[in-house]
Amino acid sequence: MSSNQNFLQSLYDAFNNREIETIISAMSPDVKWANGLEGGFVHGRDAVREYWTEQFKNIQPELEALKFETDENGRDILTVHQIVKDLEGNVLADATLHQIFTIEDGLISLYEIDETETIQERIQKAKTSSEH
Repeated sequence: MSSNQNFLQSLYDAFNNREIETIISAMSPDVKWANGLEGGFVHGRDAVREYWTEQFKNIQPELEALKFETDENGRDILTVHQIVKDLEGNVLADATLHQIFTIEDGLISLYEIDETETIQERIQKAKTSSEH
């Protein structure tokens, strides 16, 4: 496992344990972070902290890294299994997606999601299909 793989795996573990500050400290101060819930990006450590704090009040996402790759631009591409549950533990969405990290000087400067559907859209689609 490469140093970036070890680094990112430790951050996935921290995310699943809701250790927000551990992950924030691994980001550059002006990080650009994909908003997987609603789309778009949040900018800077404080915005990421606020984004996650609000997210965790309503849902409990869990991530499992399945595959690590590096693209031609040196970005780390992770295939991840994401399960999103409500606060009672009911599964709202279950998907496999690609998360893309740009790491500069040992810190995450950019986080992207290679998916067009947001978490909210996946939850809505799951609700709709279960109603039929």
